[in-house]
Amino acid sequence: MIKTPFGVRLWILIAALFLLVGGIIYGLAFAERRIKQLENRLTSSQLESFQFAGEIRHGLGNLNHSLLRYALLRDPKLWEQFAQASNDLDRWIDDRDPNLNPHSPLTTDPERKAFKELNNAYDEYRAAAQAVHSSQLTASVNSTSKLDSQLDAFDVQVQRMSALVHQLADAHHQAEVGFLASANASLAKIKGILVVSVGMLLALVAAMGGVIYRDTIAPLRTKLVQSQTLLERQQKLATLGTLAAGIAHEIRNPLTSLKARLYTLEKHLQVVPAARKDTDIISAEISRLERIVQDVLSFARPSDLRLETLAAETVIREVQGLVSPDLEGRGLQLVVESNPELLIRADSGHLKQVLINLVRNAAEAIDGAGTVTLRTRAARAPLAGGEKDAVVLEVSDTGKGIPPEAEKHLFDPFFSTKETGTGLGLPIAARIVEKHGGVLQYQTRPGHGTTFGVVLPRQINHSA
Repeated sequence: MIKTPFGVRLWILIAALFLLVGGIIYGLAFAERRIKQLENRLTSSQLESFQFAGEIRHGLGNLNHSLLRYALLRDPKLWEQFAQASNDLDRWIDDRDPNLNPHSPLTTDPERKAFKELNNAYDEYRAAAQAVHSSQLTASVNSTSKLDSQLDAFDVQVQRMSALVHQLADAHHQAEVGFLASANASLAKIKGILVVSVGMLLALVAAMGGVIYRDTIAPLRTKLVQSQTLLERQQKLATLGTLAAGIAHEIRNPLTSLKARLYTLEKHLQVVPAARKDTDIISAEISRLERIVQDVLSFARPSDLRLETLAAETVIREVQGLVSPDLEGRGLQLVVESNPELLIRADSGHLKQVLINLVRNAAEAIDGAGTVTLRTRAARAPLAGGEKDAVVLEVSDTGKGIPPEAEKHLFDPFFSTKETGTGLGLPIAARIVEKHGGVLQYQTRPGHGTTFGVVLPRQINHSA
C-alpha cells in the first residue's frame, strides 16, 4: 500500500477523478433525459398544435364565404357543401379538444381554456347558420326582414368565433414562447454541465500531471543529473587517485632517505646550535610532507571499513573527549546534543576521523569566541535511491560561513582556503561517509555559520 506523501496525493487525485467521472456520467444522463423530454414535446403533433388557430380561421373563412353565397344564390348545393364542411370542421375540433380527447397535443391551460370556449361557440355558430338556412327556405313567403335578422345573428357568431380564434392564437404564442424558453434553459443547463465537467476534468488532469511531474519526474531528473555528476566526479577522482597514489609512493621513498640522512646529520650537528635550528625546521617540513603523502594515500585508497551497530551518541561523546581540550584552548565552547536511542552501523574509527575533521574546520571558521555544536537527530532522508529513516550527526559553528566562491569547489581535491591545508579533508570525509552508505551534506550562510551533517541509515533496535 502506498504511504508516501506522493502516494497519498495520487490516491486523492484518483478518487477525485472517479468522482468527477461519476459526476460527468450523471450530467450526461441528466442531459440525455432532458433532451428526451424535449424530443417528446417537440413532436409533429406538438408543432401542429401551434397552427390550430390558423387552421380554424381558414376553415371558418371558407364556411362564412359558403354561407353568404348560399344566402345570395339560394342554391341547395351550396348549403350541402356548407353542411359537409361545417360537419368536418366540427369533428376536427372535437378530435383536438383536450376536454374530449386526453391525447390532445394542447398542453397549456390557456390553450385548453380557449379551445373549450371555441368548441362551445362553434356549436352556436352552426346553430346560427342553421337558422339562416331555415329563414332562406321560407324567404319566398315571408318578409326578408327575418332573414336579415338571422344574418345579423350569424354575423355576431362570426365575430365571436373570430375573437376566440384570436384568443387561441395568443395562447399558442404563449405556449410556443414558453416551450422555447424551457428548451433554451435546458440547453443552457446542459451546456453549463458539459463546460464545467470538461473544465474540472482538464483541471484535474493538469493537477495530476503537476503532482506526477513534481513528485516523480522532477526528482528523477534531479537524481539523473546528480548521478551523472557523481559518476563524472568519481571517474575524475579515480583517475586523480591513481595518479596521486603513484606520486605519493614516489615521494615517500625520497622522504624516507631524507629522514635517515637527517637523523645522521643531527648527530654530527648537535654541538652547533644554529645548525640544530635548521635541522628542526627540515624535520618539521619532512613530517608535514609525510602527512600530506598519507592524506593523499588515504584519499586514493581508503581502507576497508569494519562496520558494527553502535549508538550515535557514543561516537560524538568520544569525539567530544578528543577535541574538547583543543577547543577550550581556542576559547571556544563545545555543546553536545544527543539522543541515546539512535543507532547506526558504522566503523567507529573512520566515523570519528570524519567528525574530528569537521569539528576542526568549524573551530578554524570562528574568529574569536564562539560555539561548536555536536548533535544527533532522527530524520527522513533520500539514501540508496529511496527515502529512508536516517540518523544525522551534525557539526554546527557560529563562524563566518563559507564564501560563495569557495562553495563551488568545496569537495574538490586539493582545494583549500587554508595556507597550510592539503584540500583533502572534506573529500576524504565524503568518501568515508559514502562507503557507509550515507551522504555528507551542509548548509551555510555567510556571516551566520555553517552546519555539516553526516547522514547515515538508521538501525532498528530489535532487542527493545
